[in-house]
Amino acid sequence: MRIMIVGAGRVGHFLSEKLSGEGKEVVLVDRDEAKLRRIERDLNIMTVQGSGASAKVLEEAGIDQTDLFIAVTDSDEVNLVACILSQQYSVETRIARVRNSDFYSSGAAHSNRALGIDLLISPDQAITEEIKKLCTRHDAFETAEFAGGQVVLLGYSLHEGNPALGRTLIDLRLKGVVVAIVRAGVTIIPRGNDVLNAEDKVYLVVRKEDIPQVEAAFDFSSSLPKLVFIVGGGAIGRMTARSLEDMGVAVRLLEEDPVVCKGLIEELDETVVLNCDGLEASNLVDEGIDRADVVVAVTGSDTTNILASLLAKHHGAARCITKISRPDFLPMLSKLGIDMALSPQLVAANMILRFVRGRGALVSTASLLGSDAEVAEIRVPPSPKFKGVPLSKLRFPRGTIVGAVVGSEGVVIARGDTVLDMDDRLIIFLTANAREALEDYFEN
Repeated sequence: MRIMIVGAGRVGHFLSEKLSGEGKEVVLVDRDEAKLRRIERDLNIMTVQGSGASAKVLEEAGIDQTDLFIAVTDSDEVNLVACILSQQYSVETRIARVRNSDFYSSGAAHSNRALGIDLLISPDQAITEEIKKLCTRHDAFETAEFAGGQVVLLGYSLHEGNPALGRTLIDLRLKGVVVAIVRAGVTIIPRGNDVLNAEDKVYLVVRKEDIPQVEAAFDFSSSLPKLVFIVGGGAIGRMTARSLEDMGVAVRLLEEDPVVCKGLIEELDETVVLNCDGLEASNLVDEGIDRADVVVAVTGSDTTNILASLLAKHHGAARCITKISRPDFLPMLSKLGIDMALSPQLVAANMILRFVRGRGALVSTASLLGSDAEVAEIRVPPSPKFKGVPLSKLRFPRGTIVGAVVGSEGVVIARGDTVLDMDDRLIIFLTANAREALEDYFEN
């Protein structure tokens, strides 16, 4: 497959790295020649300097030989024009990243199809949905759904005092599978006799209806938060407040710009809007930050988001969700005491990857934020190698573990005696170095 990506920002770089690493032919187009040279040194891709809104530049990059076109510059106009131009050529699929919310109204959706755009991505909407899911399952730092929501991946941090510490996975008798343990930064594919330690991060694959039993084993909860503080009244803060209002959650929204505050007051019905910046300790204490179940820091400044989260935790807030624009900061934030960190760029990029990969045997994938591991939903191919064979007899590549099997009779949590049938779908956890081997395993 030949893929053209317009925009060498964080999303474009991330997509180029992931897709070229999977053996795809990637062409990256951007105005910034110095940025392209740096990326070209790191990745095995072709780069073309110029505007993605120029037919001449697109032709130079080989648009007429491109199967998938992805426009992810910082300009909505450039992304849309680039997709419109690509319609003149035999491009099979077009994806655009657009920030303006006007493009997501019901009328605009018809226009987007008329423009030939197969997937329209809004980073703000994408991260708002992630925040909403994390607030709903507020003890989890990671969550992803598969098989139409029947199967859920959950990530939890285990701290001192957790009842699961010191016990083996067999002892826990979970209605789910612990597919990975991250210990001191190292990802472990666990066995049944592995013992859980304090500060481990565990990833589980579980049927949606079994989440209460799994959470009870770890003394976690998926109940709705009663009080949420949001720091930052931009698009993400506003949409998050609206979503939480609709769920009946009490919301305090902090914004330092008085003009923005006025607009928020007019738009939001139940949210208490406060004109402060989230770094004023006395204001936070007066408004009850010590009773907050979740603090969501989503200003335009990474520094403000980090400091506001740490300040809120210091004054007694239970958990914090922190927006970070620089994905390379993600792995170190948990060491600072930040519970959940989200990058709008990586969330948007992962949505694009799931759409791109949802073909053939590979139905969809989810990259785990702050980690190079993934979870894949893979369709069992029509081969005697798999039909009627129990999982214990199959030699999956090192660095992979099957969490669940989705078949005609529903979802089954994977066990050694689980027998496969054609068109079953497997939910598989895999480390980064196992992707190529896993794809070869299902193709050969």
